[in-house]
Amino acid sequence: MSKGDETRQRILAEAAAIFNQRGYEGCSIQAIMEATSLEKGGIYRHFESKEELAAEAFDYAWNIAATKRRQNLDAIPNEADRVKQHIANFGHRTGLPGGCPLLNTGVDSDNGNPVLRDRVRKALRDWQAMLRTVLEEGMKAGTIRADVDACAAANRIIAGLEGAMLISRIERNDAALRQGLMQLEAYVDLELRQSRA
Repeated sequence: MSKGDETRQRILAEAAAIFNQRGYEGCSIQAIMEATSLEKGGIYRHFESKEELAAEAFDYAWNIAATKRRQNLDAIPNEADRVKQHIANFGHRTGLPGGCPLLNTGVDSDNGNPVLRDRVRKALRDWQAMLRTVLEEGMKAGTIRADVDACAAANRIIAGLEGAMLISRIERNDAALRQGLMQLEAYVDLELRQSRA
């Protein structure tokens, strides 16, 4: 990796943390300059605008979160258990200050920044598609009930995870998140998993 690439990655890492905590409007280029020890020109040498930097910082943050949440899934042969592991992974910290970048950026960009909103929409669609794929594979393999609506189930899981995360952040404790994880795991076992005859 070239020195320029290393600098660009360092800017993204620092900016991702700041944008994720403060939002687009709350994050100044000055804050990124202070975090990276670079001048404004050093930042704009790598990114044409604050908007471009914010969009790429979201992608960087989302990649970290999504990778952490997909950890160990491929090693689990049973699709119902794979979905449960994905739910359990959501309870582990991603290492990103500020929590879930999808939730933070989705709320932050809802009324103001179409570029960020498009990035969030793509991340959500990718997450939905990943869950749908696992569920559909499970239907074919006989581990997920054949009558499950994979789209609805994926949305229910995502909404449950993000909603529990939001409540926990507002209340400043993990109780709602823990409850949400347990309820979603029960949902997988009681409503999605194909019962053994």
